[in-house]
Amino acid sequence: QVQLVESGGGVVQAGDSLRLSCTASGRTFGSYAWFRQAPGKEREFVAANTWRGGAARYADSVKGRRFSIFRDNIKNTLLLQMNSLKPEDTGVYYCAAAPSSRPLTGEGDYVYWGRGTQVTVSS
Repeated sequence: QVQLVESGGGVVQAGDSLRLSCTASGRTFGSYAWFRQAPGKEREFVAANTWRGGAARYADSVKGRRFSIFRDNIKNTLLLQMNSLKPEDTGVYYCAAAPSSRPLTGEGDYVYWGRGTQVTVSS
C-alpha cells in the first residue's frame, strides 16, 4: 500500500523558515512534488524533482533559493525547505509522487498524494 505522510507544518512569522517532510512508502517512484492550497484558492504547484535528484523545478513565486526540494535518501523522506516565508505562502501543503521520472508540474501528473500539512505565516 502506497502511503505519503506529510509533517512539519505550523504557525510561523513572516521571514521565518520551515522544513516540511513527507515519508513515502509502498513502492518506488520516479518523481515527486509539493503542491499547496491557500484558503479559497485552487491547489497550485510549488516544486518538483526526480527521485534521483538534480532536476528541481519551482513555481515562480518560490524561486530564488527561497524554497528547496530534495530527498533524504537514507530515510526515504521527501523534504521542502522553506525560507523567508511570506503570508502568501500560507496554505495546506501536499506532497505527491508519480511513477514518471520527469519532474512534472501538473496535478494530474501525480498519482499518489498525502493528506497535507497546514502552514500558516503571520505578518
